Amino acid sequence: MSGWWRWVVTGSRSDGRSIASGLQWVSPARLCVVAAGGLSVLGIYGINLASWPDAAAPATLSEQTVKQFVFLGVGVLAAAAIIVPHPRWLSIAAWSLSTIAMALLVLLLLPGVPESLVSPINGTRAWIKLPGFNAQPSELAKIAFVLLVATLMKRSDEHRRFVGVCRLCALAAMPMGLIALQPDLGTASLFGPSLLAMLIAGGARLRHLCLLGVLALCLAPVSWTFLHDYQQERIVSLVRQLQGDRSGGQDESFQSFTAQRLIAAGGVSGLDAEQTRALVRFNRLPEAHNDMIPSVLMCRFGIRATLALLMGYALWVGGALLTSAWSKDPFGRLVAVGLSAFIAGQALINIGMNVGVLPIIGITLPFVSYGGSSLLTCWLMTGIVFGIGLRRPTPPIRPSFEYDGGHDSS
Repeated sequence: MSGWWRWVVTGSRSDGRSIASGLQWVSPARLCVVAAGGLSVLGIYGINLASWPDAAAPATLSEQTVKQFVFLGVGVLAAAAIIVPHPRWLSIAAWSLSTIAMALLVLLLLPGVPESLVSPINGTRAWIKLPGFNAQPSELAKIAFVLLVATLMKRSDEHRRFVGVCRLCALAAMPMGLIALQPDLGTASLFGPSLLAMLIAGGARLRHLCLLGVLALCLAPVSWTFLHDYQQERIVSLVRQLQGDRSGGQDESFQSFTAQRLIAAGGVSGLDAEQTRALVRFNRLPEAHNDMIPSVLMCRFGIRATLALLMGYALWVGGALLTSAWSKDPFGRLVAVGLSAFIAGQALINIGMNVGVLPIIGITLPFVSYGGSSLLTCWLMTGIVFGIGLRRPTPPIRPSFEYDGGHDSS
């Protein structure tokens, strides 16, 4: 049993050293755990402010807050569990996880699926109904995608060739397309930055990435025709907002303008909890406990909430990137970079939505917004990064993604 356990935890069957000798408990990944804990607690407080049904009643825990506590407990346990196996087991499971994720994404879009299993929420077919919980397969797809790309990139230098980069882009296009059809443009938009970050970390050639960027810009006008009417209206309304036109404040721009009013009401120092609950309730802010949770926190704490959120995500992303630099394993390095890009991109888009510089595209704030799938996924990401930072490199160690320029192929 001890040999089997050592194989799972350290990735080695050798009995010549103890399990503890192969682990390093002090690593930059600890920063991710600290940031995840702080952001989760801040989110629970904000959810309670936003979801309390009667602003005049004494403040207790709302139903959503209690559920978020449960989700947090499950997320922490899941993170602790995923730390145990060596990251190489995640690499082995990458294809299986990706297949499951893709199958679930297809299931969401199949006609004839009973509503007891898949039912649209706010017009989006993104959740599978489970007893007491709605699972969102696109969240699983994030982790599966990063693990699969890291597995492919660690085995060869195909990503150093333009054809190899195109193949990885085609791989990313599959979950992106299925998620966009739900429709969920917010989540779909996160896969591109994650792949780009992993390609850069893996040593992809800059000229290949620039060429893909030019092609993407050329195809951008074509993608406009595939957007739903309401999605086009949100983009147009944002442009009007930036031009100073506030005529849509009661129509397509209602959610954005309401969030901005709450942020402005908080000012520099913020308002007390009772005032915040009253403003959120009587301004009828849609999705106050979910997508728009930053505006609630900024109304309550003012500029301090903004700084706390930005510092929290900077700490998490910084810890993940330092873990990537710390690790000597190419798979672990790529996974840490890919996951950090997902967290950073999602946080920046959500905050940008709330302050009125990006269109409302329906995307949660990592660790903070209400939702079991989102919180569980974010904590699993934290556990994966911590597991990468926990393992000492096992000699012999070869350099990761260091090229001499001899394989110069376009």
